[in-house]
Amino acid sequence: VSTQSTWEKKKIKEVNVEMELQNKNKPIWTRDPKDITTEEYASFYKAMSNDWEDHLAVKHFAVEGQLEFKAVLFCPKRAPFDMFETNKKKHNIKLYVRRVFIMDTCEDIIPEWLNFIKGIVDSEDLPLNISREQLQQNKILKVIKKNIVKKCLEMFEELADNKDDYKKFYEQFSKNIKLGIHEDSTNRKKLAELLRFPSTKSGEETTTLKDYVTRMKEKQNSIYYITGENKKQLESSPFTEACKKRGYEVLLMTDPIDEYAMQQLKDFEDKKFVCLSKEGLKFDESEEEKKRKEEEKAAFEGLCKLIKEILGDKVEKVQLSDRIVSAPCVLVTGEYGWSANMERIMKAQALRDASTSSYMASKKTMEINPSHSIVKELKKKADEDKSDKTVKDLVWLLFDTSLLTSGFSLDDPSGYAERIHRMIKLGLSIDD
Repeated sequence: VSTQSTWEKKKIKEVNVEMELQNKNKPIWTRDPKDITTEEYASFYKAMSNDWEDHLAVKHFAVEGQLEFKAVLFCPKRAPFDMFETNKKKHNIKLYVRRVFIMDTCEDIIPEWLNFIKGIVDSEDLPLNISREQLQQNKILKVIKKNIVKKCLEMFEELADNKDDYKKFYEQFSKNIKLGIHEDSTNRKKLAELLRFPSTKSGEETTTLKDYVTRMKEKQNSIYYITGENKKQLESSPFTEACKKRGYEVLLMTDPIDEYAMQQLKDFEDKKFVCLSKEGLKFDESEEEKKRKEEEKAAFEGLCKLIKEILGDKVEKVQLSDRIVSAPCVLVTGEYGWSANMERIMKAQALRDASTSSYMASKKTMEINPSHSIVKELKKKADEDKSDKTVKDLVWLLFDTSLLTSGFSLDDPSGYAERIHRMIKLGLSIDD
């Protein structure tokens, strides 16, 4: 008996998968900076930051040694409109660990004053499964932060070599530099070199502190500055008169944050900063000048006492001035209190604390100019009759006008207006 074997046909299903590599580029921060073109940096920056403009500057570096990480940092061309929004989450620096994305809200990796810098940091030392809590305690992050700040400062110094690029940068981010001076004591000296201010000798341009020091006169020991609302107002301020007469340059500071920065920045290249609207202003004087000052002080002592009696607690004291030449008087503030400009800024704060204002508010000292014709005539009238109503009226008028020229606001505008109207009537020979 023959047995016939039957073969069954089996169907085998074959699946062919073709893989196509979508991203052939290596992560840009792992490549050698020499091999990367400006266009590649620009397209990477736009993709990473969602900015429509090219970056202004880039810093691509690797740190090796005890700690290893690579980073690419970009400085944008313009400041974001919500740069100082406190509630806004910052997504500027993206943190990677061995090319694996960890987070984009790592606030401990960059200080607040550098919140406009965008970029990527790729660490070789952080563990991949690190939690947010552990990350905050991590010492490696502190070292990374220190290096990032150092490299950002290098990037700004390189930008400063190109005048036009630095001008664009400073217009957008000068507030950040000044905030850095206020907050970052370690890098304060380097940040001071990045500052630019208009001055009485710089015309339409701005000057660096280094250039100011090189232009200082032989007997000049301090860097003089004045703060206020705008450049035009400061240029014609009576506080600058004595400096102009001696040929000393004065820095004109019009940004509100300058007040905060100057509280921390005490000197530059061993030259002390001196605010012209505060007490403590002294110039080098010859023996002859000192003798003349003593004589004037004795002669005007009575007038100073009388003005203090009339003004009462409006002023702390009345004395002769070294700082004015053509103005009859000014009001100066205490060396360590608020300046008139700072008082104006603090009054504008919506959530200000009234108790702080009461003890930080400036103690005003009235300084009179003994060589001014108004002051000389006032002295004559006071010597003749101390209780003369005209003398009292004139003293109040001088006080109110010096409040305005010194940058303060009037406490009693209607009283000031009344006195002015009386003077107008007098000038027009109108008798009531």
